[in-house]
Amino acid sequence: MPGTLDLSDREDIVKFVSENNIRILNLCHISEEGRLKTLSFSAADRARVLEILEFGERVDGSSLFSFIEPGKSDIYIMPKVSRAFVNPFSTLATLNIMCDYLDENGMPLNFAPKSVLIRAEEKLRRSSGVTLKALAELEYYIISKHQVEMQFKSAPDKNYHESTPFAEFEDLRNEVLAILNITGISTKYGHSEVGRIYTNDDTLLEQHEIEFAPQSLTEMAETVSIAKWIVRNVCARHGVSVTFIPKISLDHAGNGMHIHLCGLKKGNNIVPKPDGNLSNEAMQMIGGILKFAPSLAAFGNPTPVSYLRFIAHKESPMYICWSARNRSALVRIPLWWSFKQKRKGGDSCKETIEYRAADAFANAYLLLAGLALATEYGLANSRKALKIACAHHIETSDKVEKELPALPQSCSESAESLEKHRKYYEADGVFPKKLIDKTIEKLRSYRDKELWKELLGKPDEIEKEIMHYIHYG
Repeated sequence: MPGTLDLSDREDIVKFVSENNIRILNLCHISEEGRLKTLSFSAADRARVLEILEFGERVDGSSLFSFIEPGKSDIYIMPKVSRAFVNPFSTLATLNIMCDYLDENGMPLNFAPKSVLIRAEEKLRRSSGVTLKALAELEYYIISKHQVEMQFKSAPDKNYHESTPFAEFEDLRNEVLAILNITGISTKYGHSEVGRIYTNDDTLLEQHEIEFAPQSLTEMAETVSIAKWIVRNVCARHGVSVTFIPKISLDHAGNGMHIHLCGLKKGNNIVPKPDGNLSNEAMQMIGGILKFAPSLAAFGNPTPVSYLRFIAHKESPMYICWSARNRSALVRIPLWWSFKQKRKGGDSCKETIEYRAADAFANAYLLLAGLALATEYGLANSRKALKIACAHHIETSDKVEKELPALPQSCSESAESLEKHRKYYEADGVFPKKLIDKTIEKLRSYRDKELWKELLGKPDEIEKEIMHYIHYG
């Protein structure tokens, strides 16, 4: 039974269900928190399957989105026939179909994160003629309790690109890569990451990363949610746990979700100049992202534990700056293939700019929508954006910390930044006012402005806070 399906209409789905003895139909959708949700149906009745595919189903929107009131909460989930795949984990033959959210009038739900992202992409395209492609780096720790002593212990935090037997879960990561492929998700590569932690109770935490192939922003947002679902299910199948938490320990590497962006105009990547150097358009994109950086944290770093990096002082961005080399910069220019002849057409997205602050607790739709609006601002306000980029450029440590503005250091600060910047997000109706209100309300509810200062030197309390968010998102 194939995993990646080429289905164009409802009759194709019904035929596939019949020919492959599909027993269960899952309507899958991605809620406010970015986690994949499932509504299941028996696929035994052909007429019922057709009805589900045509009309979708009612669901309780107030249980999925904080900005929907319980008194008027019915919304619809509508199957996307073109995005179906065989569930690789179900014991019964099951077909998963991704869904969109519709309102009571059958229109795309205005508040849905995907609707926000589509509007942001359209605003960018109308304003500049540019479309963005993105690829995300998804980092995670596999957690395993060992009953016997490990045969091949390696040094902590020396796990980068390590191989078996020193990377214990290489086979598990490769299984994830294979399942991503059969569910229609293209990847760039996977590898073991820096983090490797041994605890006093014989628990091993081993960090891995999967990087995806470039896709449109809406496709990449969906990819992130499905990929996290796949990673968790593969780990569960092997009797181990996994976490995407931004910081699992103060003394060890954290999990980020770096976002690479390339801008396409008339089929050409606008990030590099023909000579391989950074283009003016790329500098404008960078300037826009740096301007939006304080409020982007509201979407890219949505929990208190996202801000542990400010007391951990590991290789994570803490200041608003960009660099071609420095991995502590908020925006980095990865090494390009300048020595290779450039491909005709320019659509390879090998030349990117990298936004390094986000973590996998982000709602990828809202984060990417924010990055699209930041890009639009930079391209539409070229002089201002270039001035910002020039003022915030570093290469090594040529600017002391006092000269660079810091990123928000708590959810409370990111809420304040979003309040200040909300006019940019709400312009042209891209982000609904109510969504911004609820985002600010949730961030403020953590009351974490002084949290990490209060917990400094209290490892048990820090551990308790980390464990509270271990499986968030």
